[in-house]
Amino acid sequence: MSHVLEGHHHRRSISCLDPSELTTTLPKRVSTSWGSISSILSVRLDWESIVVLILLPAYGIFQSFQTHLQTATAVWSLALCLWTGISITAGYHRLWAHTSYSATLPLRIFLALGGAAASQRSIRWWARGHRAHHRFTDTEKDPYSIHKGLWHSHIGWMLVKPDLKYAARVKVQDLDCDPVVMWQHKYYTILLLCFGIGLPTAVAGICWGDWWGGLIYAFILRMFVIHQVTFCVNSVAHTLGEQPYDSTSSPRDHLLTALLTLGEGYHNFHHRFPCDYRNGVKWYHYDPTKWFIRGCKALGLAYDLKAFPTQVIRDSRMETFTGPTLKRKQSGSAHEISIQALPVVTWDEFTRAANYNERRLLVVISGVIHDVTNFAKSHPGGSFILEAEQGTDVTTLFNGGVYNHSKAARKILASMRVAVLRQDENH
Repeated sequence: MSHVLEGHHHRRSISCLDPSELTTTLPKRVSTSWGSISSILSVRLDWESIVVLILLPAYGIFQSFQTHLQTATAVWSLALCLWTGISITAGYHRLWAHTSYSATLPLRIFLALGGAAASQRSIRWWARGHRAHHRFTDTEKDPYSIHKGLWHSHIGWMLVKPDLKYAARVKVQDLDCDPVVMWQHKYYTILLLCFGIGLPTAVAGICWGDWWGGLIYAFILRMFVIHQVTFCVNSVAHTLGEQPYDSTSSPRDHLLTALLTLGEGYHNFHHRFPCDYRNGVKWYHYDPTKWFIRGCKALGLAYDLKAFPTQVIRDSRMETFTGPTLKRKQSGSAHEISIQALPVVTWDEFTRAANYNERRLLVVISGVIHDVTNFAKSHPGGSFILEAEQGTDVTTLFNGGVYNHSKAARKILASMRVAVLRQDENH
């Protein structure tokens, strides 16, 4: 029966990675005793972030009361807001953190430069932390967990140095293999100086003589606005709104958050279907980032847009509303593969197929063998998790050992069934 497990998809191998490159961390609780103040100031606080996120914006706000805002500078600042904002949402977030679509070299460079100008650190740093957030949402390893408080999730987590006690392992091999990502990571500081500070100031100064206004409005205050807008996804989107797709975790959908964040406010949907290039799944949902990606596709700059099947999305919404008492009248759906139609194989046959056929990723869950090869790259926690469990029984891990998967995830899994283990097998 082992022939039923054969296939034609190549599986990537797992490389050894530096643990320091695979961690995103949370701060320890900071003691409020006077005896620890000196150690907090010298060790715990991240002064670079404090300067960029607190002191510099405060200076910019102070100067704005004394600096006239010219119309041309206002328009220029708004244009930069759109460029740097879309570079974070369509670039850092949906392209690189979630690989929800593919982009040509010109578009990737455009988004990488805009991301550097947004002053939110490199693509690699940002995407790695965001993947940890999705894999460990609402847990101690979530770098900006809302359960630590609104202030912590919004900005507080960046004002202190990380603690390796809360290290979260996430996949970054694909980022390391992207030359644009590594180029931007290596030259991030130079790119920030050129495109985040130099370009906004120079254009305003050379074109209409407003050097100081360009520095205050097009650089400092524009950067401050983009920071706060992005941070709202971590805080407001986990606090305000409804939970139509998953009521077990904190992400929420709300139009106000979408308006503030270029469409990132449909956060409950996004956490349930993170690799979907859309946040606003309905045609009328306010999601400029979705429209930008579609526009890029029409221009030949973007391709391979990923979207979850409509029926899976509908089922997830229905299950959230009806709860665990839902009684299905049908034994399956159009996306499920009936267990009764599958061949029955022994454990030895399964392990031989898994060990000698590196083109397929095969795992056992609840006595059913699943081929997860095509899904591996879209796995929210990273493909390395599935690759590491090749040829094993991951029932416990799937049901809460690592993550207790949702009903929507189980429905997707049902489409990957390839065989059933003999019930008398004892492994």
